[in-house]
Amino acid sequence: MTVRQLYLSDTAILVTRFMAPGGVGEVADFMAPLDSSAPQDEHRLVRLVRVVRGTLPFTFTCRPRFDYGRAPHTLSQTDDHAAIFRGPGTDLHLRSTTGFPLRGSGNDIASHFTLSAGQAAAVVLTSTVSGGPASPRPTLEGIADDFEACRSFWLEWLRSCTYQGRWQDIVNRSAITLKLLTYAPTGAPIAAATMGLPEQIGGERNWDYRYTWIRDAALSVRTLIDLGFHDEAQAFRRWLRDRIEAGGTVSGDPLQIMYRVDGDPHLTEEILDHLEGYRGSRPVRAGNAAADQLQLDIYGEASDALIVGGDIGAIRGWKALSDVLDWLADHWDQPDEGIWETRGGRQNFTYSRLMTWVAFDRGIHAAREFSRPADLMRWTKERDTVFRQIVERGWREKRKAFVQHYDTDVLDASLLLMPEFGFLSPRDPDWLSTLDAMDEELVSDSLVYRYDPAASPDGLIGSEGTFNLCSFFYVEALARSGRVNQARHAFDKMLTYANHVGLFAEEIGPSGEQLGNFPQAFTHLALVNAAMAIDDELSKATRHRTGDHIRPSAHRLTAPAESAPGDGGRG
Repeated sequence: MTVRQLYLSDTAILVTRFMAPGGVGEVADFMAPLDSSAPQDEHRLVRLVRVVRGTLPFTFTCRPRFDYGRAPHTLSQTDDHAAIFRGPGTDLHLRSTTGFPLRGSGNDIASHFTLSAGQAAAVVLTSTVSGGPASPRPTLEGIADDFEACRSFWLEWLRSCTYQGRWQDIVNRSAITLKLLTYAPTGAPIAAATMGLPEQIGGERNWDYRYTWIRDAALSVRTLIDLGFHDEAQAFRRWLRDRIEAGGTVSGDPLQIMYRVDGDPHLTEEILDHLEGYRGSRPVRAGNAAADQLQLDIYGEASDALIVGGDIGAIRGWKALSDVLDWLADHWDQPDEGIWETRGGRQNFTYSRLMTWVAFDRGIHAAREFSRPADLMRWTKERDTVFRQIVERGWREKRKAFVQHYDTDVLDASLLLMPEFGFLSPRDPDWLSTLDAMDEELVSDSLVYRYDPAASPDGLIGSEGTFNLCSFFYVEALARSGRVNQARHAFDKMLTYANHVGLFAEEIGPSGEQLGNFPQAFTHLALVNAAMAIDDELSKATRHRTGDHIRPSAHRLTAPAESAPGDGGRG
């Protein structure tokens, strides 16, 4: 039997096709869109089976486990087409159509049935709170309506996308993935849909990514705005403003690095000792202890996200942000755990200082643009102090490069964002030499490592793969630095590491395998940015050749022109 899998074009409907000597069949999996204005107690997963040629036998199993497999459940059946799994706080209702029997096997379901050409059947799994009403028995007509509603939802949603570049399919897939990872009632995106998938097979770098990181989500705002998805960008910005206004962090600082999707700051990490982990990768962690780390860069990303859309004129939002910047003016000059959430001790990370500079810079621009009250003299003084500190202490003359933190010569791929945020021009000689150093030390055939953990211990055992996020940052940096052909080659090679439906995990292993949690939002937003950067630079070159006028982007600040004559800053 041959199996092929795809997403229905420009949708989140997954289709799996089975081609065997006896016939051809397919299974479509989808979730019907619901009203997203408020949290829902009920969620439905639909599985539609049909045979298009010949006759095929199917096996269906449903084996739910509650509380990470620690809590028992019961199974009750009223007939051959209805079953209820009851666990602590949650009921799972299983309903099937005619021709799709549900057979109990202990407390699970294991069924066998056969369909011939032209026949179809379906099963619906519905989650409700304990004691919730039973879902009605589905009909094929109703499932067909749900299918069309789901397809129409995604096609209509994608109409807002303004991207018309060279990589339409993969950019659309990444946009849909970002949307799928977003909690609709609050607008908060999670980092990934999974937990415990290892960064090294058999290793201990196994984290829970089912939370909203300020950094990841804030960086997505730029991407969403550039793609034309303003509603999604605005929803997260409202969520972010609510977090700043509410305070209430565990540490007492204005923000913490991550929250639950409903904004709850209280996260705990526990070890699930009864689980062996993916291919023996232990420990398996639920929750994330990094929530109480100090990562000062988040204030830069948050400030940029709130200001990039140009509507920070809201009075309460501005008051909250200005209070944060006043706090940052007193607290920025201290070691922290940095963007990579290392567990090897705090350092004066250059990237954290970079984003501190961004926070003050964006605040100053917004205060002037909207004539808002602000301690501009203090913010300007701190911004300029940060700038001088980065140049003096974050630069290594013998390496001709900016380095990971002030007490090391180690390079760090997070600094690929230095020109992205306007700290320097993408063609500044000091930046080009930094990029060359990274190319020599961190890049392996277009794949980019975050840093060298052997040279910069991070408190964890083992190694890791290359970071897809950094690989796409690298592509964007190459494009903006005038190395467009190199960027395009690296980007095309990176796309070969996607899985069969165009999705990326966090990392790529030594044999090209996906590592880490999956799919990762950070990776997909960086992919989109890289594609847009190459498109922009290629189109810019074309316009130069034809003499067309180039209009700067409306969403991004222009980088300072610190480059050699003839080299332009980023628009």
